[in-house]
Amino acid sequence: MYDVIVVGARCAGSSLALLLARRGHRVLVVDRSTFPSDTISTHYIQQTGLARLKDWGLLDRVAASGVPAMKHLTLSYTGIHVEGFADPIEGVTEVYSPRRTVLDKILVDAAREAGAEVVEGFTVQNVIFEDGRAVGIRGQLDDESEKEFRGSFVVGADGRNSTVGDKVGADFYRVVPATCFVYYSYFGGLDWTFQHRTSFNQQQIGAWPTNDDLHLVSLLRRREYFSDFRTDVEKNFHAVYDEVAPEFGEDLRTNGKRAENFRVMRYPDNYYRRSNGPGWALVGDAGYHKDPFTGWGITDAFLYAELLADHLHQGLAGERPIDDAVAEYARIRDERSKGTFEFTCVLAELTLPPFFEAVLRATSQSPEYTKKFFGLMAGGVHGEEFFAPHNLEKLYEEVGTPQQERLLKAA
Repeated sequence: MYDVIVVGARCAGSSLALLLARRGHRVLVVDRSTFPSDTISTHYIQQTGLARLKDWGLLDRVAASGVPAMKHLTLSYTGIHVEGFADPIEGVTEVYSPRRTVLDKILVDAAREAGAEVVEGFTVQNVIFEDGRAVGIRGQLDDESEKEFRGSFVVGADGRNSTVGDKVGADFYRVVPATCFVYYSYFGGLDWTFQHRTSFNQQQIGAWPTNDDLHLVSLLRRREYFSDFRTDVEKNFHAVYDEVAPEFGEDLRTNGKRAENFRVMRYPDNYYRRSNGPGWALVGDAGYHKDPFTGWGITDAFLYAELLADHLHQGLAGERPIDDAVAEYARIRDERSKGTFEFTCVLAELTLPPFFEAVLRATSQSPEYTKKFFGLMAGGVHGEEFFAPHNLEKLYEEVGTPQQERLLKAA
């Protein structure tokens, strides 16, 4: 009999299992994959997320994997150019984009080292209920044998197509339709820093270094172009780079050596999903998902796995009823993630509303506010501070934004 059964052993699931096991709880984590294994991902971890790894004693393992540290970011959005980096966050002065074959294996191994039991190659088929409460899972191992596990609490950390979420009947809310699709691959032969560039015709390119001397090279386009794009992915991929940033397009054609097949992300809508109920919870993309544009998926998985671990511990330790504790976790997650969710949905449209355009344009002319902007993106500056009217007024005064334009843009 386990204290907690976690379904899904990637960023959210292994982190949760690790943190609970370190507190002495008996934890089982299962996953249909075996590790190391790959998955669709931006790979990017914000400084705030790396701070969690640092606190858990795992950041050195990521750095030792050979993934390059990044300390300078370039963002260009419809003609507005911003580059720089955020101030340190909890002592973290760089960012990393490790391959998921590397990162997820580090997390799974750490969960095992902490005392969690990990069962790989196990596909969950159902959640077991007794008297209306989740008490376990039933599924199939890779050898096709069926097995069930029982526990005091079940957590779905099994991604945006969560089996646990479906089986417990978790409804969706605050749904924002997805606007784009993503194609990416890995290229050698490039010497680029982090690049994130969006053109006026709603195309975006992004590239950053990862493990094995490779760059993850990606693009975003609006969904209505998907059918045409996929007719010749290689040709259209290069064409977008040529259009958005010709100098990078030429370098990619001349020096880039594609190491793997192209991968496609056709993400579902942005959403929140009810993430608590009798004996169960959801964490990571299973309960809250947003567009990959801002690269916050892995970081949020860490943040809210830690939050859930704290609240589950309160219940398991008898400090308060466990269902009440987990309900509070879901409420706090929604409150804390609201700003990131909404900002991501705005940027993912690939066209800025007038107010955001005015702010970003003014920001690009102010070294101080540029640093604040990267702090906002990294999680070190709160949105309420960044967009506070009195702070924006100071920014507009500094860069000379005309008064009439300020009023029109903010309307």
